[in-house]
Amino acid sequence: MPQLLVGALTTLKLFVFTLVGSLPLGMIFALGLAIRFKPIRYFLQTYVWIIRGTPLLLQLIFIFYGLPTIGIVFDRFEAALLAFILNYAAYFAEIFRGGIQSIPKGQYEAAQVLQLSSLQTVIKIVIPQVTKIVLPSVGNEIINLVKDSSLIYILGLGDVMRAGKIAMERDATLLPLLGVAFIYLALTGILTLIMKQVEGKLTYYR
Repeated sequence: MPQLLVGALTTLKLFVFTLVGSLPLGMIFALGLAIRFKPIRYFLQTYVWIIRGTPLLLQLIFIFYGLPTIGIVFDRFEAALLAFILNYAAYFAEIFRGGIQSIPKGQYEAAQVLQLSSLQTVIKIVIPQVTKIVLPSVGNEIINLVKDSSLIYILGLGDVMRAGKIAMERDATLLPLLGVAFIYLALTGILTLIMKQVEGKLTYYR
């Protein structure tokens, strides 16, 4: 268990850094997908299509093993973090875009009547409502992120999955894998409770 907990620290580190990077980036991409300037919109649509249409495992392998062939080298954790941020930013962008499109046009017209700038409209009208609308979907992606973090095993990082496999092979027992399952279940359970609490706090938008 001590070795599994050490591996869990790497998993948690990747999880936190991915959320910090992908959530705001996803919102920025969603705003870019909603604008009328076609070059930016088409570029972001292509990016989202490529990222969502290819496996995260392939993206990890491409960044860590493929990019060095053209002189772009990342260490293991940096490669994993870059792949996760780019991947989840694309998914969050689509979720946020759907939330933005669900806001009634009358509210944008009201913002113009109140002479709010575009930035003020985004901060005071768009983001608060989108947050409430997309929270369940974002929560599901956050839970998926915890489980997807096991993919960094392919890069040789010492996450909880790798620690469990090493312990299983060394001790010739399945108990380490049960420990890995317990850690993932604990993490997803805690996050589920947190998301429910957050959803309850945001009921004032109903």
